[in-house]
Amino acid sequence: MSGRRPPAPREYLASCHCAALSARYRTALVPASWSLRECQCSFCRAHAALTVSDPAGSLVFAAISPGRLHRYRFGSGRTDFLLCRECGVYIGARIQIAGQGFGVLNVRALRPPLADLPAPTPMDYGQESVAAREQRRQARWTPLAASSL
Repeated sequence: MSGRRPPAPREYLASCHCAALSARYRTALVPASWSLRECQCSFCRAHAALTVSDPAGSLVFAAISPGRLHRYRFGSGRTDFLLCRECGVYIGARIQIAGQGFGVLNVRALRPPLADLPAPTPMDYGQESVAAREQRRQARWTPLAASSL
């Protein structure tokens, strides 16, 4: 036994441009080791989204102004892509699977932006079945706190 303790989780804050929507991402992973994904779907490309998740972390989405929250669904219609109606920023996505919420954070919404992030990996999920997509998300996405949107 090495006697080393795992690193304590750190909290990273994100928000849309007008601060109506926010997110708190907790992870013990250092930013330089984050697995950034650059989905190649038309939605993510249009928003220049880079997402991150940690199955051992936690994520909370919140809306200071609930009327500004827009939940956009496309594809299978099972995932809420969270956008601000006022400023248009895509903050992240959430899905409910077997009674548990899971989410990914768009790192472009981090405040302050992080400089030491690794290069993103381009991802194409277009050929996944709905079942395979939900299985991947349940395994890789960050669990949402009970208080999350």
